[in-house]
Formats: sequence, C-alpha cells, structure tokens
Amino acid sequence: MNTLGLVAAVTAFLSIWGGHVAVRKVEFISPTIWFPTVIFGALGLITECFSVITVHRPLSTVLGILGITLLFDAFELTRQQRRIQKGHAPANPGNPRHAAILADPGFHATTHDLLKREPTGKPATNY
Repeated sequence: MNTLGLVAAVTAFLSIWGGHVAVRKVEFISPTIWFPTVIFGALGLITECFSVITVHRPLSTVLGILGITLLFDAFELTRQQRRIQKGHAPANPGNPRHAAILADPGFHATTHDLLKREPTGKPATNY
C-alpha cells in the first residue's frame, strides 16, 4: 500500500494551517518585520536542503512541503503588513511598528478584527 499521498496531503494541510496562524501571530507581535522574515526564510532553506539529502521518501516529502511552506510564510509576513496598512487585518496598538501605521493618516489601519463580527448581510466596513 502506498501512503505517500496521504502523508503529503496531511503535511500540506497542517503546514499551511500552522503557517497561516504563525504569520498572523508573529506579524502581530513582532516589532520588526525583517527578523522573522529572515528566520522563516532560513528555516525554509534548511528544511529544503534536508529534504533533498534525505533518502527516506516519506520524510523527504514532509520536509519538502514544510520547507516550501516556511519559505512562502517568509513572503507572507510582508504581505500581512500591507493588509494591516490597508485595514484588512487588525493592527496591534501595543506594537511600535503598528502604532506608527495607526498614526499615519495615509493608511487605513484599524484595530478591529472584521472577521470577529456578527454577519449583517452587507459588506464589512471599518468602524
């Protein structure tokens, strides 16, 4: 029986889910964006290198998927910051980087999480 497809599917699901949560959390609390981006990128490259040199096929598959997810998460950290500037994701007023974004009138940042609201049947607006 070949279970490699199942291993790949479960790994993809869990790594994408974990990466999404990690990007939102890390970007929310980190005072700089470059440091976590470098960490995610370095971990992704290291994981990809281990994937290439590993001869065990299921482990190589898991490491390859996890590595590419980490590399994409490094890219997503800067995109998450842009979502905060546009008001599409909540800003953290306790974070000095977000406080500067909130103070700048050129951005539409908000502290309200538009995903945590009751459905009204009409488009969401910043409060």
